[in-house]
Amino acid sequence: MKKVGIALDLGTSGFRGQLIDIGNRQVLATAITARHPLPGANVIDHLNFALEVGTDTAQTIVLAAINQVVDHLIGLGEVKLECLAVCGNPIQLSLFENIEIRDLAFAGEKKQQLLDIVPPDRGSKEYRGERFPALKIPRDCLVLIPPAVKHEIGADALALLVLSGILEQKKISLATDYGTNAEIALKVDDKIITGSCAAGPALEGQHIARGMLAAPGAIADLVPQAAWDRCLILDEKMMPLEGDLVRLDNGAVLDPGPTRARGITGTGVIAAVSRGLARGLIKLPRIDTASTFLKLADEIRFGEDDLAEAGKAIGAIRAGYITLAADAGITADDIEVAFMAGASGTYVDAHKALHVGMVPPLVNEIYQVGNTSLILARMLVQEPQLLQFLENKARELRASHCMFGNSKVFEKAYLLEISYWTEGLPWSDYEKYAAMYRLPHLSRPRNNPRVIKKVLRDISETGPGGIKSIEKVGMEGRWEIPGCSGCGRCVEECPEAALFLDVQKGITIRMDRCSGTACRRCEHACPERVFHLPAFWRQVGM
Repeated sequence: MKKVGIALDLGTSGFRGQLIDIGNRQVLATAITARHPLPGANVIDHLNFALEVGTDTAQTIVLAAINQVVDHLIGLGEVKLECLAVCGNPIQLSLFENIEIRDLAFAGEKKQQLLDIVPPDRGSKEYRGERFPALKIPRDCLVLIPPAVKHEIGADALALLVLSGILEQKKISLATDYGTNAEIALKVDDKIITGSCAAGPALEGQHIARGMLAAPGAIADLVPQAAWDRCLILDEKMMPLEGDLVRLDNGAVLDPGPTRARGITGTGVIAAVSRGLARGLIKLPRIDTASTFLKLADEIRFGEDDLAEAGKAIGAIRAGYITLAADAGITADDIEVAFMAGASGTYVDAHKALHVGMVPPLVNEIYQVGNTSLILARMLVQEPQLLQFLENKARELRASHCMFGNSKVFEKAYLLEISYWTEGLPWSDYEKYAAMYRLPHLSRPRNNPRVIKKVLRDISETGPGGIKSIEKVGMEGRWEIPGCSGCGRCVEECPEAALFLDVQKGITIRMDRCSGTACRRCEHACPERVFHLPAFWRQVGM
């Protein structure tokens, strides 16, 4: 019987898993979830959900989704699962372990002492499968969790620091893992400052009308050809192939490509913003076409609501590195080297990312390094003894963490970004207010940096079967609501099509589609005022 392991990246927008042949260290298969199983679009939503319903329920939902990934991977034949390595940010790993999370919700030691919160150990962990009875893994399976550098600098940030190459750089460098929750690290001399921000789901292709995670059929880039743009679409092995050659203003197709599109992923969103700006079709905050849409391959459209979502995400990233620069006593213009990680950081055209502001404006070199979190989990499956090395490295790193939520610099910088992207604040006014707020200087991009792609794909090895995408993720539940008239207003108002009404006046909620505490339009739409989302959540896992 073949001995195998599973490497798992618990991302904020979805989970990614790989089946590894322990004997020859080869990747056998890859499975990803189309969404995160918990309600909400970012780590704050997931944290709020867990605080609302309890970590027992949150863990139940997370483990149900992991079991789906395990089923897709292990269902390939007779194998013996010997190791499961799990990487992710502190919130995701804490929910996986079902340990204290309130220290991640309430900043400041005094506040935590007042609430009698004792931060848990987030060092490296080594368990046996019996520690997680709800997981479909053998009781003797080795479960490995890499350490955090500090409780707020998680295992995913450690993966970014160790695997990106930033620690070896002598120049002022910035490493960013682009995603729904963006991890950012700035290195100045031997000082490392980290931060993380809920950039929002647009960078992963979510909360975009035709958005999707990086998966086969996703538009990943737009390449200009005279007055036209060629859509590049991911194939079954996650390689970009040619789709339609289109006019963005009216959708005319000059040359139909052989690859069909199902939606647009985060990198395609960045490309659409960049190309729309470059062609003068985007005049913030509007799309200046007859239809107010950019029209892409296979009748996929990008609208003004999508533009606003993208702007919020880009703005959070830029406000993040401005804040770290202020903490280090430099300007954003002083950053010379950028490392881009994660799906968005790998597939995005680096020059387009620079154009829209996701990369510091005057960098000379950009390295695209792939999914460092999944790579680290895969390395642990292949060499479990690396866990001790990572523990030692975490202790050695002299890193400090900037809490963006408590930073006045981030608050002011993000306010300017929101004004720029969603209200059309002119750049001259942006610069004027930035100077008034004493923010680090930020130039317009004017360099043509050298781009070094360390990997061709976010998931560099997918195995012979390519990538399997799990569309229905985690759990759903049915709720009979006392006093419900069955009018269906909640279903009509749900922007994510997460609700279903049956004839018995029961409501079924797909939790992976629900936007959570940031939305609650279902509650507001209920004319009887009997729909209370937290009441439903508390039933899940009971």
